[in-house]
Amino acid sequence: MLAVSNSDESLASADPRSTRIGWIGTGVMGSSMAGHLLAAGYSLTVCSRTRDKAAALLEAGATWAQTPADLGGVSDIVFSMVGYPADVAEVLTSDTGALTTARPGCIVVDMTTSQPSLAVSIAEAASRKGVHVLDAPVSGGDVGARKAALSIMVGGPEKVVEAVMPCFSLMGTTIVRQGDHGAGQHTKMVNQILVASTTVAMSEGLLYAARAGLDLETVLSSVGSGAAGSWTINNLAPRVLRGDFAPGFFVDHFIKDLAIAVEETDRMGISLPGLENARALYLALKAQGHGQNGTQALILALCELSGLTWPPEPA
Repeated sequence: MLAVSNSDESLASADPRSTRIGWIGTGVMGSSMAGHLLAAGYSLTVCSRTRDKAAALLEAGATWAQTPADLGGVSDIVFSMVGYPADVAEVLTSDTGALTTARPGCIVVDMTTSQPSLAVSIAEAASRKGVHVLDAPVSGGDVGARKAALSIMVGGPEKVVEAVMPCFSLMGTTIVRQGDHGAGQHTKMVNQILVASTTVAMSEGLLYAARAGLDLETVLSSVGSGAAGSWTINNLAPRVLRGDFAPGFFVDHFIKDLAIAVEETDRMGISLPGLENARALYLALKAQGHGQNGTQALILALCELSGLTWPPEPA
């Protein structure tokens, strides 16, 4: 059990022999991330809107909690990995949220991509109860979650980050404290801005290659190891070639992230036309009925603009 204190200095590191973990949200990524903690020997209590999505974890030994509040009172560290900022507020700060029952000394770690301002307000509310908070969004998608190879961007006090580091190390390979509360979310916005334009470029390049009559596998073998190489090219482009648009990360959730990024750029008074263009294309993709597909489905929006289907015939 973690030391119960309002001082960061006395926080003990998470230990599978004594630290009780609560996990809220067992979707595409959350189920794998929680599974790594369970496999390492941590006592795990889970809560999700749909119990069926937690079935594998429950079969592996996790305990079910009906509400986040039920989970909060029996956990030393609470992780949340849900969809939208409104979901974060609901599972943490509502009348049935985990913070209503969390004891002093508990640590709450929100790993959802959410609003930096919400991360700050949750931390302020938690501090009044002697509860510690980190915002720790991730990058790496479903593949990174399954392989425990995520990049984790953390905002919050250094001593709290150190206490949770044994858990983070079971989920990711790159764990960096970016600053105080909200800094993790700001860093994730940087990530999403970069990913947005990279995915547009990947989609445009593949559409061009297909219309030029090139062998797409051969093209990827060349560009994937050159200056154009990226995680997106090497992980998502092969899915596009297979016509696999299943979600590693939902289009709907990515649109949410881009909306947060646009809100922040407006607040900062900066202009990012590449971000705006990518957001417009993703909104068009959603309007075509692909909100529940993976982000690699963006190529379908470009095909629609060109009056084509995927894969198109050579010109």
